Amino acid sequence: MGLIKIFSGEEILAISLQEKIEAIGINTVIRNNNQANVLPSIQSAKAAELFIQETDFGKANPVIEEFRLSL
Repeated sequence: MGLIKIFSGEEILAISLQEKIEAIGINTVIRNNNQANVLPSIQSAKAAELFIQETDFGKANPVIEEFRLSL
């Protein structure tokens, strides 16, 4: 199948969720669209998106929900 986005927000939070997801054996992809090298960045927190394979969603969902409830 394909990749699905499971998180969009601050990069530090995306990395935290990435570590939790990878700890249960699921590969992740982080995409950071920060263009700080091109334009001056006004915001201090970098935005990032976290993706997993669609087929892994069932296994990852409990971890994702626990993470969201802890925010």
